[in-house]
Amino acid sequence: MQVPSVMGLLEARESAARVRVEELRAETDRVRAELAEAEVVLERRVVALAELAEALVAGAVPQEGPAGTGSGRGEGARGRVGGPRVA
Repeated sequence: MQVPSVMGLLEARESAARVRVEELRAETDRVRAELAEAEVVLERRVVALAELAEALVAGAVPQEGPAGTGSGRGEGARGRVGGPRVA
């Protein structure tokens, strides 16, 4: 029975460690890319929520206009939130 050399064992362990490091680097690259995509989605959601809050606050303030036109919360308020209406 042949006894493996210490040098051979250490080289095998080093090789296995190198393989593991490369696997983890690849995984890190994938996770970083996924994180960047998730951050973009989060930023869009934050902006959308802020814009909605602004629109709701703006719609809650009565609009000045001719007497008897209402509080400004009807069709006109929805048009402001969603932009101009196109027929």
